Amino acid sequence: MKPTISTYEDISLVTLQNVPADIGFIADVFAKIAGLGVDVDMISLSPVQSSLTSVSFTINDDDLVKTLSFTSKLEDGTVKSIVSSGNRKISIDDDNMVNCPGVAAKVFKAIAKSKAEIRLITTSESQISVLVTMADFEAAFAAVENADF
Repeated sequence: MKPTISTYEDISLVTLQNVPADIGFIADVFAKIAGLGVDVDMISLSPVQSSLTSVSFTINDDDLVKTLSFTSKLEDGTVKSIVSSGNRKISIDDDNMVNCPGVAAKVFKAIAKSKAEIRLITTSESQISVLVTMADFEAAFAAVENADF
């Protein structure tokens, strides 16, 4: 298996804390962000353990100001936005990942050896995407590129 590796730059990670653990509320948040013309890419919802949760997502750095102008008003300001901009995303794609255990472990092990900090991970049956800082990108990318798939 030799996957396709793609990279994307100028990515902002937005984490919303103290979000009501109500999928209808979360759906409305993303609908309103879409209404701003903002393309949301990676999304990760923390496990719900109370009436509140956290949700993280990535957007293009150019869309950060308009996104934060909306999210800062959520729940009268009780939802807290934590932002990290200037990140890079590495996506590993291969239709052969389906029913192929251990691919994520190989990706994570390769990145661990590079000592790169992973900010966010999302997966599907045929894709693994990792968000890394700009400072760690070269090492993380080289590690993934040289991983033994």
